[in-house]
Amino acid sequence: MSKWLTKRNFFILFSIAIVILIFIYIVPVSVPIILALLTALLIDPLVQLAIVKLKWKRKIAVISVFMFILVLISSILYFTVNKLIGKIIDFAEQAPDLFNKLSGMWIDMQTKMFQYTSGLPIEVVNSIQRESNTVLNSMRESILHILSSEQILLFATDIPNLLVSLIVYIIALFLFMLELPNLKFKLFERFTESTAKKVRIMVTRLNAVLIGFMKAQLLVSFIILAVAFVGLLIVAPKYAVAMSLVIWIIDIVPILGSIIVLAPWALYHFISGDVATGTQLATLAIVLLLIRRIVEPKVMGSHIGLSPLPTLIAMFIGLKLIGFLGFFIGPLLVILFTTAREAGIIKLDFKI
Repeated sequence: MSKWLTKRNFFILFSIAIVILIFIYIVPVSVPIILALLTALLIDPLVQLAIVKLKWKRKIAVISVFMFILVLISSILYFTVNKLIGKIIDFAEQAPDLFNKLSGMWIDMQTKMFQYTSGLPIEVVNSIQRESNTVLNSMRESILHILSSEQILLFATDIPNLLVSLIVYIIALFLFMLELPNLKFKLFERFTESTAKKVRIMVTRLNAVLIGFMKAQLLVSFIILAVAFVGLLIVAPKYAVAMSLVIWIIDIVPILGSIIVLAPWALYHFISGDVATGTQLATLAIVLLLIRRIVEPKVMGSHIGLSPLPTLIAMFIGLKLIGFLGFFIGPLLVILFTTAREAGIIKLDFKI
């Protein structure tokens, strides 16, 4: 037993414990900084391209690429939010008429139910009425809970935290873009020559993986945008542009994605009596969900060098363990392990 209690093994166990503590306590509160670092790594090829092709100094290239990314993202968010707020205002103006219509539909439905159940035993009729009232009260309580002052106040209190996180993300992104070469240099200073060579192989592989990851996400998101736009042109042409952009942005949310938008929209049409439109929107939601869940692992696997099955497993486990960020970190950790093994840093040469 004593042969395992060496200084090297103790250092390895201590390092593993530190890493676990960091993942438990530091990573959850450092999401903006981690995202800023990952974004800086994704954007760095554009900076290098500007330095090589346009002969710019790094600071000028960083500022130019940074401003371009900010303007692009701000334009998309402004257009989408502006359109979305307009639709919300329209809905608020039509809400009284909608609720009156829903009340009339409920009374009419109750009248028809009484007619259809007139020949049934009184116990069955009472049971149907109780279940119907339970469903209606549950829907009413859910809507009132969402629109309650407590929920609105809770959302309002989160806005400053979101703004602070956004500001930290933007500042950290700019600083990471500027300091990336220095960070790499300081990192390699701590390695021996053989280790540095292996790590460079890993970094080169990871750079290719990050670019492939970005390409895969963009490709899948553009497929979602195209399908959503074409589908909404058929179902609701008036809202096709605005809602397809909203779906495109929200679809990045793991597991749920476009259902967050399309499910309530379809339910609204079902309740208002427009069953055809509700069915079409529900079908579109299912189609987009299938595209995301079937196409994404395959596309990501082909771009980052993993087969679809390990990619899907890594995405799911990462999502369950870490949350939203784990959906992206999972495949990257698998790639990190694979590249470390290929570079000879991790050796798994054993047989059972």
